[in-house]
Amino acid sequence: MRFRAKIVDLACLNHFSRVINTIAKLAKTCTLRLTVSKLYFILSDKVANGGVSMWCELCQGNFFDEFQMEGVAAEHNEIYLELVPENLSRALKTAQSAKAVKIKLTNKHCPCLRVAVELPSLSSSSRIVTHDIPVGVIPRRLWNDFREPSVPDFDVSIYLPVLKTMKSVVERMKNLSNSIVIEANLRGEMNLKIETDLVSVTTHFKDLGNPPWASEDGCQSSAQGRDMERMAEARIDIKKVQQLLAGQQVNPTKALCNIVSKRIVHFILLHEDVSLQYFIPALA
Repeated sequence: MRFRAKIVDLACLNHFSRVINTIAKLAKTCTLRLTVSKLYFILSDKVANGGVSMWCELCQGNFFDEFQMEGVAAEHNEIYLELVPENLSRALKTAQSAKAVKIKLTNKHCPCLRVAVELPSLSSSSRIVTHDIPVGVIPRRLWNDFREPSVPDFDVSIYLPVLKTMKSVVERMKNLSNSIVIEANLRGEMNLKIETDLVSVTTHFKDLGNPPWASEDGCQSSAQGRDMERMAEARIDIKKVQQLLAGQQVNPTKALCNIVSKRIVHFILLHEDVSLQYFIPALA
């Protein structure tokens, strides 16, 4: 099992850094899955912990100048590692003006991801700062626990409003309630609501547009044949929504959410070379 990669391009490095920062805000620990063409950051929380799941996918060719890996076996050419993304995020913070960053899987006293940051220096010799980030190697028999979550059979799919706007609305509401109701219909309307004994606040968004799922890939959803005006809604933990919006450092080109009434809200944030899916289960 071997893995080594290198980033030389500063723009790619900063972009990668922002992706990792976003993930660090969403997950205390996560699984890093490495394949020949892609990296995946996966969180599949057990329902007991609030059951949030995350699936973030990056095409390695858009970030790395060199990328070599050999998986656990020829027919299973993948590596699954457990890591604390905050540690990787910290290591990359030292690389803001680096000439190059090398990442390598090593095994000194325990398995580690070694991040070697080559900094520019005035003399001819370069300065290299290394960070060893402990990781756990996940055995082959557990890999099935980290499959891509299936997109739920949703009632409504809708584009999200500008995330900055949504973030400021949610932050104000967070001071008033622990939960938020997100509701939307097929007319491009979405409401964010909180209701407590003392106060009820609703923010309305209009003309957001609904993604053309059903026509695109024949993906049947229960949205078909649905009354356009009727709202699908789910009450979810407001902190989880706030975490997602506050952690956003990758400005998505498209952001949307799918709602399965009273069951789950599935957020999808797409950037040219990164896609992030985030699933928040409804509260009873």
